[in-house]
Parts: sequence; C-alpha cells; structure tokens
Amino acid sequence: MANELIQRGWARLRIAGAIAPGTAAAERFGSFGEGSIMGFPTAVLYGERHIHIGAGTTVNTWVTMAAGYHPAQTGLPEKVLVIGDRSVIGMRSGIVAHESIEIGDDVWFGQEIYVTDANHGYSDPATPPGKQLGDHTPVVIGDGCWIGHGSVILAGVHLGKNVVVAAGSVVRSSFPDHSVIGGVPARLIRRHEPGVGWVRPDGTGDIVPETETVDPEQLAADLERLEEMTPEEIAEATGEAPAAP
Repeated sequence: MANELIQRGWARLRIAGAIAPGTAAAERFGSFGEGSIMGFPTAVLYGERHIHIGAGTTVNTWVTMAAGYHPAQTGLPEKVLVIGDRSVIGMRSGIVAHESIEIGDDVWFGQEIYVTDANHGYSDPATPPGKQLGDHTPVVIGDGCWIGHGSVILAGVHLGKNVVVAAGSVVRSSFPDHSVIGGVPARLIRRHEPGVGWVRPDGTGDIVPETETVDPEQLAADLERLEEMTPEEIAEATGEAPAAP
C-alpha cells in the first residue's frame, strides 16, 4: 500500500511540476511555445528570460538548461538559448549557453547529450583549467538533426540540416547538410549526394541509393575504417586541413 501511494504521489508531482504554457514557470521564459512541455524534475534551470522555446517541443526530465554563468548575470543577449518547434531534448541532457546556442526545428536529442558554446583554456599551467574560461563561440544545430545518445557538441560547431550524429560522438567541427558523422572527434562517415545517394567522403565503397536506408552496420564499418586512417589520409578524403598534433 505504501509503495502504491508513493508511486501515485510521484506521478501527480511530475504532472503538477511540469512547465507548460500558462504556468508561472513558463512565464519566466523569454518565450514558451504552445504545446511545449518541460518535464519535472529539472536538473538545473536558470536564465529563463534569455531562453526561447518554440511550439510543440518536448524537454524531458532531469535536463540542465542554463543561459549565462549564474542566475543573476546581467548584460546577456535577449536570446542566449533558442530551441525551435517540434524538437525533443532527451532525458539528462545538458545545454549550457553562455552567449548563443541555436537549435532548429524538428531536432531530436537522444539521452545525456551535452551542448556548450564555451570551453576552458589551459594557457597558464599554474591556474586550474576550470578557472581559465575560453572564448564564447556560437553553436548552431540545424533543422532536422538527430543527435545520438551520449554525444557532446562543443563551442563553434555548426551542423547543417538533417545531420545525423552517431551515439557517443564528440563534435568539435562543423558539417554540412545531410551528413552522417561519428567518432571522437567526429568525422564525416557518409554524405548525401543528390541524384546519387549516400557516399563516403573519399568516394570509395558501395553507394547506398537514395531510396534505401543507410545500414548501421555499414556505418560502423565506415567509422572503423576512418579510425584506421592517418590524419593526412583523412584530410585528403574529406578536403579538411589535417588536425594539429
């Protein structure tokens, strides 16, 4: 009986504590779209007046959403964190925006995704890295992106439309529309070439036709092949500059 009472009470608390249009908590946001909801409990939530959420968006429980470094910070832009329409932010994700993070429409996060527009430096070996704040560099996650479980999106990243990020990836550079990326750091695994299909960045291997779905096992094999390549080979295949040693 005690167990049943606790379960029912917790379910009622979660419903009553959820943030939705018309609640006092939603009024603290810069904007909170019709049909959107933020689950209860949250992990950390502050700077709401600089956070804008579109319509029909779901933010799951135990999510951290922060605008600025602390709740009383002044001088922030009007829109520090923007999430578009019909997007889904997975459970236990963290979005820490110091100046500008923009997440588009129809973006789906898996669980435990971390996104930030700043990082820590290490220019002074005598000072703890946590006290050496890096530059703020805007992050943009384009419409229709899918971010796999446990991925990290770092400062300065710009993802185009409908980009797929494999689970557990660390994304520290930008990628164009219709890319499939993965790894640590994330690299281009496949890209969509209109009229052709899904191709590898170096043009080798089988082409997946437009009418077919990219096989996850094939993507895993592509990623394994990329990890075996030297930085020079990757740069030649992708057209990017080799990573600094």
